[in-house]
Amino acid sequence: MLERTTPVPGSSTPTGPAAQPIIRVADLSKTYATGFQALKRINLDIRSGEIFALLGPNGAGKTTLIGIICGIVTASAGRVTVAGRDIVRDYRAARAMIGLVPQELHTDAFESVWKTVSFSRGLWGKRANPAYVEKVLKDLTLWDKKDAKIVTLSGGMKRRVMIAKALAHEPQILFLDEPTAGVDVELRKDMWQVVRALRAAGVTIILTTHYIEEAEEMADRVGVINKGELILVEDKAELMRKLGKKQLTLQLAEPLAAVPATLAAHRLALAADGHELVYSYDAQKGRTGITDLLDDLARAGIRFKDLQTTQSSLEDIFVDLVRQDLQAGADASSGAAPGNAS
Repeated sequence: MLERTTPVPGSSTPTGPAAQPIIRVADLSKTYATGFQALKRINLDIRSGEIFALLGPNGAGKTTLIGIICGIVTASAGRVTVAGRDIVRDYRAARAMIGLVPQELHTDAFESVWKTVSFSRGLWGKRANPAYVEKVLKDLTLWDKKDAKIVTLSGGMKRRVMIAKALAHEPQILFLDEPTAGVDVELRKDMWQVVRALRAAGVTIILTTHYIEEAEEMADRVGVINKGELILVEDKAELMRKLGKKQLTLQLAEPLAAVPATLAAHRLALAADGHELVYSYDAQKGRTGITDLLDDLARAGIRFKDLQTTQSSLEDIFVDLVRQDLQAGADASSGAAPGNAS
């Protein structure tokens, strides 16, 4: 298991209400020279010791936001602090606390794993520490590849080397930008274990991913960004509770060609070529309507041989949120169009 040489403040209760933000983003905006506004007044606190998943479609602003926090991109307005240190005025101290694993693999293909990671440590002015580098490589299951040239490694191993490089200077915060892109399912699950081990060692993890199941599997909190705006930040469990819908699927004894008109009030959907009826409901409401549905089915003479319930996944919730945001933007644009005012 990974261990820190120094404790991380607040890491004992990383996701509790009293946890102090290790990263604070205030009114952050970015407009490029072309006039494209990549970020629009982003406000976000990242808690010390948590795994925070930042979700959004392509072009939503995820990589721009990470780039600004890491000092790669210059903000147009707003302020970012890392453990109270301003990333512009006190950039050396702020950046030294951050490790970044970029989406693209950038490293010397003909250098060995050991030399690559050791060199990255030296770039931060850290004294050579072979014991620490050895531990990082062992924890990332790279020790037996320490003398191998990067060019000979598989895609999954190269991704691990990028994480090792980012950890070489012992940062308190690790940004993972699409860490499992191009990695097969087995290696992806191995990477999840690596991330959990880092979190257990006190490292704060900020994860961007297109694989929604990664966020559902690992994250403590989830942020959704779309068109440069942060549209939601919520504890994952609370988000699932508040926005997740449940479905009751009835496997029918006899298939139906259509839903009878007498059942229209239940808004049922036919599935599996008429062999299943699907009923969606909000489990948080006092009445789910299931009892009334079953009574109406009996009165209609519709029999079923089995039933099961399922809950919306984080992916379902994410898609719904983005769709609602796009619809709200379209409605606002339509309302502002000339001739629409009365």
